[in-house]
Amino acid sequence: MLKKSLFLLIIPAVVACGNTNTETTAATEEIASAETTAMHYYGDTITAEGAVDPQDFLAQMQGRDSLNVKLEAKINETCRKKGCWMTIDLENGKEMRVRFKDYGFFVPLEGVDGKMAVMEGVAFTDTISVDFLKHLAEDAGKSEEEIAAITEPEIGVNFEAHGVIIKE
Repeated sequence: MLKKSLFLLIIPAVVACGNTNTETTAATEEIASAETTAMHYYGDTITAEGAVDPQDFLAQMQGRDSLNVKLEAKINETCRKKGCWMTIDLENGKEMRVRFKDYGFFVPLEGVDGKMAVMEGVAFTDTISVDFLKHLAEDAGKSEEEIAAITEPEIGVNFEAHGVIIKE
């Protein structure tokens, strides 16, 4: 009788431990999967830790001419000729151009549009001349009509990155 009672107490404990183990294993696999997200580094080696999202970035930029910052945002487009710039989505219907410090590194020409990037550097308000805007449009592969339509300089926030991480 004592053996039967002991047996009846042990079975639920074993089953409960088995379920917890399965949940723990699934959680561990999920964490391991997140940790193995491929990251590609360009320029200075940086980390993603402490990166702000576009909304926080725009709030921090309010009333400033420049800001040292680490930002995480979606890539809209990269330079199709050299990979010497990219535009990122600021989530408010606007985008920001990112160039690379001293023209010292480049990002891939294709295959990164829509991916998340972390960039560290300086954001600053700048005026981009019509000639340079036309040059950028050529780099992006825009049509002659689109390039000819550029007639006004662009005033806005730009970014010079010294390091970029592109997440797969």
